Amino acid sequence: MAGTTTFTMIKPEAFAAGHTGNIIAKITEAGFHIKAMKITRLDNEKAGEFYAVHKERPFYGELVSYMSSGPIVAAVLEKDNAVADFRKLIGATDPSEAEEGTIRKAFAKSKAENAVHGSDSDENAQIEASFFFSRFERY
Repeated sequence: MAGTTTFTMIKPEAFAAGHTGNIIAKITEAGFHIKAMKITRLDNEKAGEFYAVHKERPFYGELVSYMSSGPIVAAVLEKDNAVADFRKLIGATDPSEAEEGTIRKAFAKSKAENAVHGSDSDENAQIEASFFFSRFERY
């Protein structure tokens, strides 16, 4: 059975470009309920910890540098079938391949600067949400 929780981050370039409000509007219009949200900034150590799963990949250093380059908005979202529905809403990693109407098609600059993060599994959604939010910070 699919879970009801997912995690997202509005990434530094989308935040800097002023897209936060429009992205949140798309998320809520798609039926997601925000259970926790905050603006924060990852330093290199925290970004490296969050993306540790990619540590051996060639893009890891650039990813850590990029994700620590400016503020992000972290959020826990709730909806039936949350992970799959959110992945569909954000679209393909490469915005040139993303479907019309998706967040990445509308707001991403490139495959590397792709506007938002979305959990790829129910298990990772819980891990990622717990990285940013305690149980006390969620409703």
